[in-house]
Amino acid sequence: MTMKVYFNLVCVVTIIVSCIQFTPAHYTQQWAVHIPGGLEVATQVARDHGFLNHGLIFEDHYFFSHYHVAKRSLYPNSEKKIRLAADTRVLWASQQLAKKRSKRDMRLQNSDPKWGSMWYLNRGDGFDMNVIPAWLDGVTGKGAVVTILDDGLEKDHPDLVKNYDPLASYDVNNQDSDPSPRYDMIDSNRHGTRCAGEVAATSNNSICALGVAHGAQVGGVRMLDGDVTDAVEARSLSLNPQHIDIYSASWGPDDDGKTVDGPGELATRAFIEGVTKGRSGKGSIFVWASGNGGRDHDNCNCDGYTNSIYSLSISSATEHGNVPWYSEACSSTLASTYSSGAVTERQVVTTDLRHACTSSHTGTSASAPLAAGICALALEANPNLTWRDMQHIVVRTARPQHLTASDWQVNGVGRNVSHSFGYGLMDAYAMVLLARNWITVPEQHKCEVSAPEAAKPIPAKSSVLVPLEVTECEGVENLEHVQAKLTIYAQRRGDLKIQLTSPMGTKVTLLAKRDHDNSRSGFNNWPFMSVHSWGESPLGTWKLEIHNDGRLMAHIKLWDLTLYGTATPPAYDSKQTEGGISISEVYKDVLDNSIDNSPNWKGGAENRKDTLEVEETEKSTSSSCRSGNGNFCLECNPDYFMHNWKCIRSCPPGFYDSRNDLNRNSEDSNLPSNAKCLPCHYSCMKCRGSMDYQCAECFGDAFLYNRSRLENYCYPSHMMSDILSEKWYFIVVLVVIGCSMLLLLLAFLYYKKRPSGYDILRMEEDNSKVGALN
Repeated sequence: MTMKVYFNLVCVVTIIVSCIQFTPAHYTQQWAVHIPGGLEVATQVARDHGFLNHGLIFEDHYFFSHYHVAKRSLYPNSEKKIRLAADTRVLWASQQLAKKRSKRDMRLQNSDPKWGSMWYLNRGDGFDMNVIPAWLDGVTGKGAVVTILDDGLEKDHPDLVKNYDPLASYDVNNQDSDPSPRYDMIDSNRHGTRCAGEVAATSNNSICALGVAHGAQVGGVRMLDGDVTDAVEARSLSLNPQHIDIYSASWGPDDDGKTVDGPGELATRAFIEGVTKGRSGKGSIFVWASGNGGRDHDNCNCDGYTNSIYSLSISSATEHGNVPWYSEACSSTLASTYSSGAVTERQVVTTDLRHACTSSHTGTSASAPLAAGICALALEANPNLTWRDMQHIVVRTARPQHLTASDWQVNGVGRNVSHSFGYGLMDAYAMVLLARNWITVPEQHKCEVSAPEAAKPIPAKSSVLVPLEVTECEGVENLEHVQAKLTIYAQRRGDLKIQLTSPMGTKVTLLAKRDHDNSRSGFNNWPFMSVHSWGESPLGTWKLEIHNDGRLMAHIKLWDLTLYGTATPPAYDSKQTEGGISISEVYKDVLDNSIDNSPNWKGGAENRKDTLEVEETEKSTSSSCRSGNGNFCLECNPDYFMHNWKCIRSCPPGFYDSRNDLNRNSEDSNLPSNAKCLPCHYSCMKCRGSMDYQCAECFGDAFLYNRSRLENYCYPSHMMSDILSEKWYFIVVLVVIGCSMLLLLLAFLYYKKRPSGYDILRMEEDNSKVGALN
């Protein structure tokens, strides 16, 4: 009996609690009251009716509470309501309902399955891109349109379809409106879909991950899966410029350490038309990956896309804040975002082909889309930003902290800058805050100054110094971009190293030695660009140093200096000078590109350039190097392999012994030693040659497929079932064809041996004659 009473009591209590819990709203002790007459009158009303006045909500509206009213009630307190209604000093009063509100950040983190792996967005403490505070502030890129110029976009990917924008998409290769990629067995056209997911993958949909600007619209231009011509590039760069805000490009000339190339006449015009007429005159924003030629000692100043003043050039930083092995150090890089690094460091999570998800997006290809997404956040905060406003905001908010490089320096106006990282790591929330109240920068001006006596010989193993005095530069008092247009004749272009020092003492390397560049073409009015003097004065003596570290002659013919900037400082700088509110006061965690005293700052540390091989890989020593030049080994002893101008015992993963190469040609033999490490095809972890069918071992997410004794491919794991089914289909087809041919052959032989009609008649006549004789 007691047990039954207890059970009934529990049921009753449960029902009551459930009714309260699941009621859409309940009445509280709080009241909103409209009382004209000022604070004293409101306080007196509160005292007369037993309320406590907590102050103004807004004009003449006050926040009251009454501690003798139930904290939670299904019904309003009629007594207090009647008393306040009867008071002539009160125009209106309302007991407040408690409403259910969910924390969207919790839903955000729990819903997207790969969120926990997105270390570059969620680590905090200055070790990520600082996007979460912007999201919590309601900024997700709404209203901004980003397009990915690449090899196509899987527009029906479940994590992209919601934000896909057909007006920002086109197939330039096939001349139609569908940007979908061409599918093959190794997913070679996955690049664009991966980049798009970084920008605008949908949030809170339980699929893959989320984009930096998951409220923005994203499109794709398929233009790399075919012949890439000047017209193709120009058509892509000029697609719908009144609708598209940001163009993201993760491609360019070969990053082989020997190419010097840039946009043609049409593409150059597309850039100029974009920044002058795009977005109703505010200018299209072109975000460009700086390049992946670090292993070949390439320099992105030899890439005419990244060193253009019209592009926002973005480099990479590894998970641990180091310079990646693929990074190209150059003076045109404006800022960096996180990406892949050494084999022990994590990579970027994003969408992949065939409705898949990947955690292995890499290189500056992954950095540029992150930057484009952050720019989209800034555009939501202020849609009126011009293309130059965006560059100014990046320069002022990028953070050098936690990034390790040996070449950090402070320029003439106190900003920290590096050839590897630009002005530092992009900070999404700082950009949003600065963008909200940003005043458009003054009009851009430029002046060109030519060196009067530039023509000088540059003998082998020597250098020349060519000064240029700038006494006036009309319209330019505060520098933005600096271009040194050089014409240099050289018998071996890769031996040249070029440096430029500004009047305020900022020294930049316009070109470092490029070991693979054997060209005799030199440079013909090539524009080397620097952003390191941003904000400095152009007046004074500029010093150009050209070092010839080779054994052959060189000659500088012409030097023109083009200086871009403004006649007056941007309004933001004026505010700081006049003691106005600065971004550091609004947002305490951002010190306007300044270095704090944090123990994590390693600006003076040695630049650790991570490579694919483990850091313990043997370095060149006297026992391994037969002949060398400084830090470079030119020939190895027997049983050693040449790799990155060092002698090592064995080739690291991703490389193979050149002596076994069946694909060698004369261009591959520019080293004295025949034993060297050459790169495998990107799909192979170990290989016998450079082709995709010469794999010996695959990465963890792929299987080795033996097509024949000499053909071994590495295919992604999710494709193996399709490949094997195709193999069985091929075998069945061969068997059917073989059997059919055999049956045809037998039929042919049968009919050939069978007597013809004429032979049968003759046989019958002969038989009748024999019968007659008998």
